[in-house]
Amino acid sequence: MGNRPEELRALLDSVAKQEGDPIRVVVVGNGAPLPELPDLPGGVRTVELPENLGIPGGRNVGIEAFGPGGREVDVLLFLDDDGLLPNTDTAELVRRAFETDPELGIVSFRIADPDTGVTQRRHVPRLRASDPMRSSRVTTFLGGANAVRTKVFQEVGGLPDEFFYAHEETDLAWRALDAGWMIDYRSDMVLHHPTTLPSRHAVYHRMVARNRVWLARRNLPAVLIPLYLGVWLVLTLARRPSRPALRAWLGGFREGWTSPCGPRRPMKWRTVWRLTRLGRPPVI
Repeated sequence: MGNRPEELRALLDSVAKQEGDPIRVVVVGNGAPLPELPDLPGGVRTVELPENLGIPGGRNVGIEAFGPGGREVDVLLFLDDDGLLPNTDTAELVRRAFETDPELGIVSFRIADPDTGVTQRRHVPRLRASDPMRSSRVTTFLGGANAVRTKVFQEVGGLPDEFFYAHEETDLAWRALDAGWMIDYRSDMVLHHPTTLPSRHAVYHRMVARNRVWLARRNLPAVLIPLYLGVWLVLTLARRPSRPALRAWLGGFREGWTSPCGPRRPMKWRTVWRLTRLGRPPVI
């Protein structure tokens, strides 16, 4: 969004230092002009959008910069502009992961604070998140630090533009799992990123609630929708949010039911079972 030029340059420098074949880069200005960018061995494409399309919309534009569904490349690496790759072998680890596992569709990186090395629990995409150093199969991934096989986008489509912010990764993850792909969390693939709170965004509570409802309406078998959303309603109330936060959350929850959510493609029951075996049945 044009407000982190120094961090963006540091990130691009860390991409340029990756071992192996040069990485082709596209930088999307999401409703903001781009700063001057360094030359990279693999080249840099730029796209300046006249308006902010949100996180999924901006990333979809980046995908299409490499042809429909990103078909010019085999794997797409997504990195937030205030992140940094501290190790030089990350790209090679990504290449090796996809080459050795033909069922692997998405890889989620470990996000660590650059000063403390700490990984927040919310950045470990599974229920048992106490050990961020344990790699495993998972059911979702982190949007600002991941790699996706382009065949996934070509088979199931891109991120849901209408979400704008929150839960767009899980929507894609569920569709990928339903198509037979697997998702890995890899603790050895690291992105440095300052520790932050998601609630720093003014739209956080409303969009988290709205998109949670949309996620269920789009992807879950009808019988599971009230179970899934009921659990999240109880969990939200148990966390005792402030009155303004709760008001925004309830408004978003209502909006999720009354506004269009995009196409509905409920997952197969075998996918429900797969999610359950991976430790996160789609009611939690």
